[in-house]
Amino acid sequence: MTPKTATPQYGIIGHPLGHTLSPALHNWALARAGLPGEYRACPLEPAGLPAFMDGMRDGFWTGLSVTIPHKVAVMEFLDDISPRARRAGAVNTVYRDGGRLLGDNTDVPGFLAPLRALNAAPESALVLGAGGAARAVLAGLAELGVPRVLVTARSLPKAQALAAAFGAQATPWEQRASAPRAELVVNTTPLGMRGVDQGQSPWPATALFTPGQIAYDLVYNPRQTVFLARACAMAARIIGGMEMFLHQGSEQFRLWTGKTFDLPAARTLISELLGRK
Repeated sequence: MTPKTATPQYGIIGHPLGHTLSPALHNWALARAGLPGEYRACPLEPAGLPAFMDGMRDGFWTGLSVTIPHKVAVMEFLDDISPRARRAGAVNTVYRDGGRLLGDNTDVPGFLAPLRALNAAPESALVLGAGGAARAVLAGLAELGVPRVLVTARSLPKAQALAAAFGAQATPWEQRASAPRAELVVNTTPLGMRGVDQGQSPWPATALFTPGQIAYDLVYNPRQTVFLARACAMAARIIGGMEMFLHQGSEQFRLWTGKTFDLPAARTLISELLGRK
């Protein structure tokens, strides 16, 4: 049994976690709100998930952020999940309601917030990747009512299964740039993320973006990925992953504490941290 603590404990589970700025964001938010608690990164391989969730069941953890590769697997350890998480088929946030462990997906509203700020309602979208983040994106696109959605991934069977679950279509990874032009292209893969994937892009170097097309990268560290830089150079509109990161984090913080945080101040904080890397 994991020992309990009087100080609320929050954390993020995933593997790997070297890139995450979630501890900086949530520890800042707790301190700014005058709330007790600490938030830490907890690198966790899949085999360790059952024992870790036993620790949460025992009362050690107050709330969790969940990232790759646990967003689907964590659901079996929860008492209930929100309708939005159920539609997405993935959970990125675990919180308590008395003795019950509940799951939600704040990636969905986090993904939608910057699109709504752009007043963008695309008629078509291409989703790169077929993991837990792609599920949130597809759920968000369904909420927006985007009529034509393509999904592509290195594993065509995974792309086909995910597309079928959301009424979308799948296309082979090798043909992603030659598929019919999508008004919105979303990268949900880790390609471009700081670390071993930095400098890579899910979009072929020879492929074009067109003026006005929207390139949306869920990667937020580094802030300007190769994917976004190439899109910007071709006059496409770009959305960086920091916006989704901040909006989904704000909703997580609300679920855990009942409070929200100042988004402009949080944006300044994360921008400064990314500028140091």
